[in-house]
Amino acid sequence: MSLLVLLDYAAVLVFALTGALVASRAQLDIVGFAFLAGLTGLGGGTLRDTLLNRTPIWIADQTYLAVVTGAAVLVFFTAHLLESRMRAILWLDALALGGAVAAGAGVAQGLGQPVGVVLVMGIATGCAGGLARDVVANELPLVLKQGELYVTCALAGSLAGVLATRAGASPALSAGLVALVTIGLRAGSLTLGWRLPVYRPRPPRQ
Repeated sequence: MSLLVLLDYAAVLVFALTGALVASRAQLDIVGFAFLAGLTGLGGGTLRDTLLNRTPIWIADQTYLAVVTGAAVLVFFTAHLLESRMRAILWLDALALGGAVAAGAGVAQGLGQPVGVVLVMGIATGCAGGLARDVVANELPLVLKQGELYVTCALAGSLAGVLATRAGASPALSAGLVALVTIGLRAGSLTLGWRLPVYRPRPPRQ
């Protein structure tokens, strides 16, 4: 099993857990849990594969469907044991983001795509599933929270992977660097309050 496949599996599993946890906050039934877990876990990879004209990961290997379903069932019966489900969602999401960005950028690089496409594929793979999860659950998407680093983390991670590859790093080392940079920036945003400047409208002139 290749490194990129392992990264895809890990990202799908952890993102699926976050989707199921969001379902628990909304008090959905088991079908709702499975739907949000699947949407979150598979959304980014499906978008990536569709744009790159590849067979979506869960069609090529239906084990992915078992992974998201298992995550949904697990959370359905254990979510009540967590003291802070929102905190768990944020940190699991950060871990999943790193794996998904590494997988997305790695797949694009492996196909010989230009730098711009590699960066967009890293961002799309990392962000699309969580964005869909939050929109469907009627929550403010994490990717749009005021000034919070999220898409920026995916972009920086993807760029680090491109630079590492151009410097002669192996695919494994490049993927590890992508995940490290992405997760590190996201963790800094969560724990240290790192933010981007936001637009402040000026009052109209008198």
